[in-house]
Amino acid sequence: MNAPSSPSGGNNAPAEFQLEHFLPYRLSLLTNIVSQGIARSYRDKHDISVTEWRILAVLGRFPGLSASEVVEHTAMDKVAISRGVKSLMERGFLQRKTDRGDRRRRQLFITPGKGQHLLNKVIPLAQKYEQFLLQALGKEETGGFFRTLEKLHQRAREISGA
Repeated sequence: MNAPSSPSGGNNAPAEFQLEHFLPYRLSLLTNIVSQGIARSYRDKHDISVTEWRILAVLGRFPGLSASEVVEHTAMDKVAISRGVKSLMERGFLQRKTDRGDRRRRQLFITPGKGQHLLNKVIPLAQKYEQFLLQALGKEETGGFFRTLEKLHQRAREISGA
């Protein structure tokens, strides 16, 4: 679904449009605030970026993905993932292996020592942050919130054709 284009020149936005109440904007703001808050804890303690954390988290859950599959799982920019993978490999947190079934495919794995140790340190920080956020909601609200997120996620995928 494509957004309608507006003619150039002048401010022709509808007068009733209030960006601060626009759902995509509010979700983006929330995502940025949450990502920055959680990143502060693992960046300061473990010197990894948001991108690197997401790569580790995805590979911790789904070992052996290729870099392009990590892009699909994270919905992040291909270049950012490539740089993050390179950085994590250079620092000994990730290793790349050729897939035995398809020699063209390169699988990524968290290294058993250094990488796994880092993941084991960062996951509790992320979970603690999540729990702090969810304390703002009751048990029923939390369940409803996650159901709502899933519905919005599905609708967004329908609209984008993903």
